Amino acid sequence: MGIFENIIIILYLAVLGYLGFRGYKQTKNSEDYMVAGRDTHPFIMALSYGATFISTAAIVGFGGVAAWLGNSLLWLTVFNIFVGIFIAFVFLGNPTRKMGYRLNAHTFPELLAKRFDSKFIQIFGALIILLFMPLYATAVLIGGTQFIALYFGADYHMALLVFSVIITAYVIAGGLKGVMLTDALQGTIMFIAMIILIVVTFNSLGGVDAAFTKLENVWQMTVAGPLADVSIKELKPGSPDFMMKLSLLWGFEGWNSMPQFLSKGWLFVITTITMGVGIGVLAQPQLIVRFMTVKSKQELNRAVLIGAIFIVAMTGVIFIVGALSNAWYYEFNEGKNALQSAGAIGKVIPHFINVAMPKWFSFIFLFALVSAAMSTLSSQFHTMGTAVGRDLFEQINKKNHNSITVTRLGVVLMIIFSVSLAYAFDNQPAIIARSTSIFFALCASIFLPTYIGGLFFKGMTKAGAISSMIVGLFVSSFWLMFVHFKEAKSLGIAKALFDKNSLLSGDIIFVDALVIALPLSILTAVVVSLVTKKMSKEHIEKCFND
Repeated sequence: MGIFENIIIILYLAVLGYLGFRGYKQTKNSEDYMVAGRDTHPFIMALSYGATFISTAAIVGFGGVAAWLGNSLLWLTVFNIFVGIFIAFVFLGNPTRKMGYRLNAHTFPELLAKRFDSKFIQIFGALIILLFMPLYATAVLIGGTQFIALYFGADYHMALLVFSVIITAYVIAGGLKGVMLTDALQGTIMFIAMIILIVVTFNSLGGVDAAFTKLENVWQMTVAGPLADVSIKELKPGSPDFMMKLSLLWGFEGWNSMPQFLSKGWLFVITTITMGVGIGVLAQPQLIVRFMTVKSKQELNRAVLIGAIFIVAMTGVIFIVGALSNAWYYEFNEGKNALQSAGAIGKVIPHFINVAMPKWFSFIFLFALVSAAMSTLSSQFHTMGTAVGRDLFEQINKKNHNSITVTRLGVVLMIIFSVSLAYAFDNQPAIIARSTSIFFALCASIFLPTYIGGLFFKGMTKAGAISSMIVGLFVSSFWLMFVHFKEAKSLGIAKALFDKNSLLSGDIIFVDALVIALPLSILTAVVVSLVTKKMSKEHIEKCFND
């Protein structure tokens, strides 16, 4: 690298350090550290929400999946905008903000616990976060580190270590104020990079119409033609041709079209990717707490448009570019598609940026990708740290309510755990997208009925909330361990106990856990609330009256 690049990197790190230090100076108490003092500017809040939502899991992981499965992933963009932004901000944001303020809640588990007057819910929620969020954090770490290692030609393990140390520093120091300030900077960088990326990609392929026409032709030349009569047993599992043959068997007919209705591919795209992530976003603890950082409904309304534009620029662009990378590789890389050229799903976007884009843009995209990873990871680690300090430590140790030190220690411990997982799972096929989908689906099945019921239904009881969360956890876990095609096979529990990869057979094993667990979790919340003791009138008034 030249002197100019080194100066830019140093300047970027210096700005991050300054914003972290500014957050540290503005953090006077636990409310500042955990909910940013409840006075965040709507622009900062919207960019922080979007940058936390969109990580390297979306850019590297799902961008690579788009190279594999094509533009069918754009349904996830539609869900992200309608559910993750419009419904979240317009319908859930203000009730969350008001209830969080009334009950003096500082974390998502604490919000649920105070709404239902249950210490168990707070501890249970914290344990769910600590058990499963590291899986999502691992996906983000892997995506960011793979690009850094490829760009600098560095060892993956060393890049992972340096990357995690930088994030640790400003999360521990600045709390949520520092996290949200850095998120806003990183979100701006991500937005600019994505706009440049889509323009350069279309230009290199001769324009919009020409690009999509070429993409359809490449499917015929590299997938449908060569692999149509090849048995999947002849291909090496996990190899590019194996993955493309799998897409044929799953009912995909091209990168510009949806797979056959109700085929394995259709079920995977719609239930696991689109619904799993698109609905799961509503129950993300690190996103929900953002609603509690603004002081009025007006700030939330002002943030909607910013958030929507940001999500379109992030997911819409990277899914289109991921699919179109097949056309670029075929035209400029000896007739190969994206997976054949990059070698793996998780390597497509980093490889494409480095070989297809101008060198100056690769450098800009480096910052966009690092920003995406840092913004999401900092929020994840902050959430996990507050789960340790506020939701576990303070509930167990009532004599000492100064949990900020314990929260910071929790941040360090969870980073160490997540980094360890990133070392272990780096070479798993599509691990980034799969880990993200699993975590989002788990959060929806466990938290969503209790969260929405707590906001809008005064008749929901403590027993209903607890029962719903337990059913969501149990059914989701059972489906992942014993039924869903990929996780059940990878975990091997069904194989060890019943000598089969899945307890069920047929296309149903491609249905995501959320589709089964969430309706049962909702039904449990309603039925149990109808037959159990209602909460006191005084408590309900405390939760709902202004």
